[in-house]
Amino acid sequence: MTDTTPAIGLTRDEMARRVALDIPDGSYVNLGIGIPERVAAYLPEGREVIYHTENGLLGMGPSPELDEGDPELINAGKRRVTALEGASFFHHADSFAMIRGGHIDLCVLGALQVSQHGDLANWSTGESDAIPAVGGAMDLVAGVRTIYVVTQHCTRAGEPKLVEICTYPLTGPAVVDRIYSDLAVVDVTSDGFQLVELAQGVDFAYVAQRTGAELLPIRGGSLRGDA
Repeated sequence: MTDTTPAIGLTRDEMARRVALDIPDGSYVNLGIGIPERVAAYLPEGREVIYHTENGLLGMGPSPELDEGDPELINAGKRRVTALEGASFFHHADSFAMIRGGHIDLCVLGALQVSQHGDLANWSTGESDAIPAVGGAMDLVAGVRTIYVVTQHCTRAGEPKLVEICTYPLTGPAVVDRIYSDLAVVDVTSDGFQLVELAQGVDFAYVAQRTGAELLPIRGGSLRGDA
C-alpha cells in the first residue's frame, strides 16, 4: 500500500535555504559534509560570503553539474567544487591555522546529537563497528566563532537528536549556537533549548514531543513558520 501521509516539515534543501538566510554578509564560512554543503546554493542575492574548505581553498564556488568540473578540485567532503575569481589555494596546515587562529566566522555542521548545553556529537556513535569520521570537525568547533547545526530533528528510528545529554562521543562541549532542523529553528541558551521558529505546518507540541529535553516556547509567542 502506498503511504499517502503528507510530509511534515522542511526538505533538506529547504533546511539549507533557511540556514543561508542567517549567514551575515562578508562572513568567512566553513560548510560541513551533507546538508551543510547545500547552503552555498541558497545564499540570498547581493550577499557576499567567502567559503573556506579545510583541505586548502578559500573562495570556494558552487558545485558544478554532475560529471562536470575538475576532479582534482574538491572540497573536504571529496565533492567537486569550483573556485571563484580571486580564490586562493594553500597548504593543509595553513588551512587549519586559519581555523585554530579564530579567522573563520561561522561553520555549519551536521549532527548525530546536540545536548541542551550545546554539546555536539557528530563523528561517531561509539559502537564497535561504527566508522569514525572526525575530519576537521573538532578543530572547527574549537576555533570557529559561531557554530550552526543543520540536521533532521529525529533519527530514522524516531529518536530525538536534540537531547538532555549526548550519549555519543563528543566533538566538542558547549559549542553549538543554533540548530536548524526539518521542524524548527532552535537556539542553545543558558536556559536550554529555546524555540526561535517553527516550520510551516508544524506546531509547538509536535516539536516538543520530538525533542529529548525541555523546549522553551518562542519568546513573545510570535510564530514565523514561513520557511
